[in-house]
Amino acid sequence: MLIRSHMPAAGQAKAKAAVERPTLGALVAAFWLILLMAALVPVQARAGFTFDSIDGGKIDLDDFRGKPVLVVNTASLCGFAGQYDDLQTLHDTYGAKGLLVLAVPSADFEQELADEAAVKEYCAVNFDLTMPMTAITPVTGAAAHPFYAMLRDIYGFEPAWNFNKVLIGPDGGLVESWGAGVNPTSTRVIRRIEALLN
Repeated sequence: MLIRSHMPAAGQAKAKAAVERPTLGALVAAFWLILLMAALVPVQARAGFTFDSIDGGKIDLDDFRGKPVLVVNTASLCGFAGQYDDLQTLHDTYGAKGLLVLAVPSADFEQELADEAAVKEYCAVNFDLTMPMTAITPVTGAAAHPFYAMLRDIYGFEPAWNFNKVLIGPDGGLVESWGAGVNPTSTRVIRRIEALLN
């Protein structure tokens, strides 16, 4: 015997809507797909970030879109301060080809001089620096500059000591980071820079 449903039209509409409504599983799958797609798009590590310049004014990383940027947290009294010479060599060698080498003096590890004037004089006298340099800037912890807070929160990178190096690619994404023990003119660093300039 064939039994026909005599469900009212309103009931049929509700049943149809229930069938068409996405399931919890479909919603979760869509959520993870969106997260995966977001992870594949490089985070713009330079977008919207500015530093106070040691010379006055601002250094806007957006001005270097399409170019690689090497950002290094520095300290005048650090045992690695000799790397200033190597950073200047990178600036002299690759600056005209598009590389920005940016020194970010920081007192976070208690090895920076008292103020910007002292840092500027020390670097000029001892290293004859001409590369761009920021004002003394926090790079770790709650007070970290927004650029360094972004590196920590998005990429999991936070300087563990002075002269940590961060290479930002022309697309604005983090390419690689190196600790204080890696010399700026080492093959590891040079190879990455040259690849981004070619």
